[in-house]
Amino acid sequence: MNSGADLLRIEDLSVSFAMLGGQLDAVRKASLRVLPGKVTALVGESGSGKSVISQAVMGILPKTASCSGRILFCDPATGGSPADLLQMPRDGREIRHLRGNRMGKIFQEPMTSLSPLHTIGNQISEALKIHTDKSARERRERTEEMLALVGFAKPSRAFDMYPFELSGGMRQRAMIAMALICNPSLLIADEPTTALDVTIQAQILQLLRGLQTKLNMAMLLITHDLGVVANVADEVVVIYHGEIMEAGPVETIFRKPAHPYLKGLMAAVPHFDMKPGERLKALREVPVNTSSLLGKKRLVAHAAPTKPDVLLSVRDISKTFSTRKSSWLTKDTSAGTKAVDGVSFDIMRGECLGLVGESGCGKTTVSKILMRAVTPDAGAVLLNSSDGPIDVLKAEGDGLQTLRTKVQMVFQDPVSSLSPRMTVQNILSEPLEIHDRGSGKSRVETVKALLKAIGLNERHLNRYPHSFSGGQRQRIGIARALALGPDLLICDEPVSALDVSVQAQILNLLKDLQKELGLTYLFISHNLAVVDYMADRIAVMCGGRIVEVAPRETLMRAPVHPYTKSLLAAVPFPDLDRPLDFSILDPGGASDKRSWGKQFSDEGEEGVLSTADLGGGHLVLARRNADVRELRP
Repeated sequence: MNSGADLLRIEDLSVSFAMLGGQLDAVRKASLRVLPGKVTALVGESGSGKSVISQAVMGILPKTASCSGRILFCDPATGGSPADLLQMPRDGREIRHLRGNRMGKIFQEPMTSLSPLHTIGNQISEALKIHTDKSARERRERTEEMLALVGFAKPSRAFDMYPFELSGGMRQRAMIAMALICNPSLLIADEPTTALDVTIQAQILQLLRGLQTKLNMAMLLITHDLGVVANVADEVVVIYHGEIMEAGPVETIFRKPAHPYLKGLMAAVPHFDMKPGERLKALREVPVNTSSLLGKKRLVAHAAPTKPDVLLSVRDISKTFSTRKSSWLTKDTSAGTKAVDGVSFDIMRGECLGLVGESGCGKTTVSKILMRAVTPDAGAVLLNSSDGPIDVLKAEGDGLQTLRTKVQMVFQDPVSSLSPRMTVQNILSEPLEIHDRGSGKSRVETVKALLKAIGLNERHLNRYPHSFSGGQRQRIGIARALALGPDLLICDEPVSALDVSVQAQILNLLKDLQKELGLTYLFISHNLAVVDYMADRIAVMCGGRIVEVAPRETLMRAPVHPYTKSLLAAVPFPDLDRPLDFSILDPGGASDKRSWGKQFSDEGEEGVLSTADLGGGHLVLARRNADVRELRP
């Protein structure tokens, strides 16, 4: 095809970085195109070179990078011939004229890519100040117009707000406004929805798709989420270790994938149509060897039905965080946010209970209360441990030490939850030392057994966390949690920071460990497909309350609460025959109670909510006088 027909054409692009031990080839002979007014998705795992390609296009590669090949950009505004972006001086006038003006970019993490010291309006209007001769008043008007376009209800108020005053979704909208303020012909969106809830993600995708059509703008969408690709892209380019493996129209890529890597990626994605017992096919399987693991026999023995079926019983826990609205003259601590509001649930021995909901619904606060990291205002938590019942909230001294061995946590971010100054051996032996388990020699054997159980070997013992991939770091976090042979493992978003292929490894590992060791999980996530794969029962949380609890099959096939229905409707499927229905997405978000209907709302005179039992372990939060027969689907 003649390159004049393409808005952006990348030909034989190679990018390498100068390193101490030689050079690192990040991109090798990559070729792709972006057509005017179309969306091209660049798909691959972390480290495959996706972001490096986007940085090369924008001319923001670090000085250590050396490039070869051509990046041809044919700007419709100039109507001229294609210009080679790689030939332009790195910080010359030509590339600066294009950057932020004719080419916009949305970065992956909205919190770190917005300045905390400047208002939203100040940051968005900066591009107008640089690239146009508009007056301050005209710039403000145009910025407020753009804020309204990306979904801010009160643009004039948002103009004067700082990034920390906005939620993650609203910050991402502000980033989109900043990228589009000069009406660029090309938008590069680098993982624009990775850090967002499924409902907010659906809104952002709808917004991007709508703006792209309205402004007739081309988009290079960088992502590892095949569900997003199926709903947004026109063309797909698959990249692996810096090389393009497969490229073509979205129809061909999804219906007739040819390359084994692409087929492997598709098989690694959890989806709602999986049969009971079906496993995810990870690209690289992790061997699980628990035969020599400390505490295996003890754990499996105590998983026997002689013990009470309920491992953890949580009753009416509440927690309010007070926000001080006071100066040094006045003290007013009356304002508060109810993070957890009368939450009750049971976790059965040997099961996995999934806890789902949007950011800010109180999931992590519940997990911190169970870990004794946060003290609730009211409620009771009882753990029927292998050594007898423990009152979690009243345990002190030796009782608290015992509790710490019985409940362990796998954290969301494997980078910040592992000390960068400790080797893997130190990290894994630390719990054993704190709780005085075994001798120095036996601890070393235990650490080796833990490593073997998670698919790593002895040569990794003296390495530091920074020398591992994200998936390997998360495996080390899981091994640390298993070191003391706990009864309950709390997994707080353990795969949200990982690629789809690595995610499959970790989920399969957790399933294997549960089966081998008789573990019990509380699995917290906002990814419903992941929870569907892992959980036996699912509890749905909204605004600090559990609104629905049911066995996995029941909740996924026949949800009752409007909030649960909204969450499920917002999940993008990696399937062209099941596109997202943007028309049923509520503009106010899934947690907007006004759209829930009278039976589920706590507003009005009779707005007292209670738990209605629909039978078969299916509970839903509804009005006290609601007819159970009407609630059933």
